[in-house]
Amino acid sequence: MTEHPAPPLARRLDGLLFFPVTAFDAAGRFDAGAYRAHLDARLAEGPGAVFAACGTGEFPALAPDEYAAVLDTAVAAAGGRVPVVGGTGYGTALARAYARAAESCGADALLVLPPAGVDADQAGLLRHYTALAESTSLDLILYQRDQLAFTPDTVARLAQIPNIVGFKDGRGDLDLMLRIVSAVRTAGVEDFLFFNGMPTAEATQQAYRAIGVPLYSSAVFCFAPDLALAFHRALEQGDTATLTLLTDTFLRPYVELRRLRPGYAVSLVKAATRAAGHPVGEVRAPLSEPDPAHVATLLALLERTREALA
Repeated sequence: MTEHPAPPLARRLDGLLFFPVTAFDAAGRFDAGAYRAHLDARLAEGPGAVFAACGTGEFPALAPDEYAAVLDTAVAAAGGRVPVVGGTGYGTALARAYARAAESCGADALLVLPPAGVDADQAGLLRHYTALAESTSLDLILYQRDQLAFTPDTVARLAQIPNIVGFKDGRGDLDLMLRIVSAVRTAGVEDFLFFNGMPTAEATQQAYRAIGVPLYSSAVFCFAPDLALAFHRALEQGDTATLTLLTDTFLRPYVELRRLRPGYAVSLVKAATRAAGHPVGEVRAPLSEPDPAHVATLLALLERTREALA
């Protein structure tokens, strides 16, 4: 039987994008069984892709052997039904090493987090991402966040590299993002993927979609898949009443809660995932566990939102 290669990533990322938390046991070790159970439960809800060992999955806290175990588990759970995208980051040498690990695990692509501890200029960014792309057969999605900001020209130039297939924004500068989308389009690059990577991306996705950014991360899907899917359906169907209800009843209060402490974009998500019945353990340092009162507030917020939707 002739084997046909998988279609391009641009034609496979269809639907809500799942960013799972990474499960740890009581001793703080990677718990493959709990992670697989979390993945299986959420994959049954029909997401369009799994982004494993990325920001929500505490990529910076994972040792290289743990990273490979996380990707192995995610690829096995997905079973080829949806793409699996792994994280990578740090400087060029380490980013290449994680890319090799993800490739050997059977991942489909990489989300490239910013190079840590480096204040690079645009020429340096071009060198870094070009070298990473040349070192792997995997598709790459570049992630703009924290201290890292690309110019539109840099993104347009990198988009010419065949296996750099997407760009994700976690800074929230819509003016810059609009100019990046325009620059890539003007450069004639087709099927280039744009993602909203803001914490709780649902809260800003209507604005991002208006400037040509159709895809977004969903950490909410980890602990409230029903609400995440309700938002995604409403967005796809142009159901402004449901979008308004979810924004006013859930998203705005949740974002305000999430902003109470640094790290809540991960630690509060993980605590809520545990409360939803998944024993995924606690976050690793330098993150810390959320205030129990804040977790209780979030759970009450979820209950009120579900009542409002009903």
